[in-house]
Amino acid sequence: MQIIPVASGKGGVGKSLLSANLAIALGQAGKSVLIADLDLGASNLHLVLGQQSNAHGIGTFLSGNSSFEDIIIKTGYPNVRFIPGDSEIPGFAALKAVDKNNLIKQMLKANTDYLILDLGAGTHLGILDFFLLSPQGIVVTAPSVTATLNAYLFLKNVVFRMLYSAFKRNSAGFKYLEKLKSDSSSMQRMYIPRIVTELEKVDPKNTELFYSHLQMFKPRLIMNMLDDPKDADKALKIRRSCQEYLNINLEHLGVIYRDSIQDTALASRLPVIVYKPQAMVSQAIYRIADKILQSETDTFQDMTAYAEYADESFQSAELEAETDFRSKMGYIEDLLGTDALTMSDIAEMLKTQQYEISVLKKENTLLKRKIKIALEQGYRV
Repeated sequence: MQIIPVASGKGGVGKSLLSANLAIALGQAGKSVLIADLDLGASNLHLVLGQQSNAHGIGTFLSGNSSFEDIIIKTGYPNVRFIPGDSEIPGFAALKAVDKNNLIKQMLKANTDYLILDLGAGTHLGILDFFLLSPQGIVVTAPSVTATLNAYLFLKNVVFRMLYSAFKRNSAGFKYLEKLKSDSSSMQRMYIPRIVTELEKVDPKNTELFYSHLQMFKPRLIMNMLDDPKDADKALKIRRSCQEYLNINLEHLGVIYRDSIQDTALASRLPVIVYKPQAMVSQAIYRIADKILQSETDTFQDMTAYAEYADESFQSAELEAETDFRSKMGYIEDLLGTDALTMSDIAEMLKTQQYEISVLKKENTLLKRKIKIALEQGYRV
């Protein structure tokens, strides 16, 4: 079983959409897939999968009101099963360690080729621990400054979680980390290579253990919501920061362009690769699924081999971004060339969309005003 945790440092970057469609793509390839909604407190993966809200989920299992087998449901898509989350659980902050460990134990016993974990956004310890169930977790991000920064900060928190886990309480290394932690300004300036150098002096044995774990850590990146091929360069910034400050090397799984068809598919309660398999976003997801399928038998005996492979993955992602953009623009050019779409048509479409956006903004302002008045009058909204 290959475990694929899917996380993001920031919400709204398409993490659940990627998780759901990736599960279906792997299922269509003949692999058995179990996908779990671990965005506890804000569970919505069932909507992306087009499933009805289920009475049983992780919450009912943890409360003892159902068995683990009872909360696993068939999705209707080939080879794909689903574990619903529970909106009644207020996130990982309320999840006890014993419950978390029990949930992990049950999931690891599942008979499946792939276990996809759709995690919540953020850096709570529970999320980090689920992400570290595999050395090949996926981080989904977008080209915006906040999204790329949060992707890096998420990986930084994961590495520091690994660091603390390698040193037992009261060990010399743990005491050093606690002392470093108490000085927040020093902690911000210190990065993994420098910290490891200092730890080797005070606790060489446990430092070697941490470094061996770090060498096996091979996180993967997906850049979503691209508008331009140049947006793919943002992934290189994340990679350089990870190499320089965290001593880890990212693999680039691929890029996905922004496409309004995702919203149309979601409104139709269908995953986008089922709603329109030939859409550019669907083809990008199939391409990512193929890379995961091909990586099943890949083993990296040393860091040099993996570093070369990671280099190639970034070069490949840049080429994919250029190719997809040309296809996108080529489609518009084809329409123009066949007189199916004229420049005046495009101008009219833009004009209409601008008008619709203006109307929506006015309606939104009106609704906000009505809600404010209702709250002032004592109504519960």
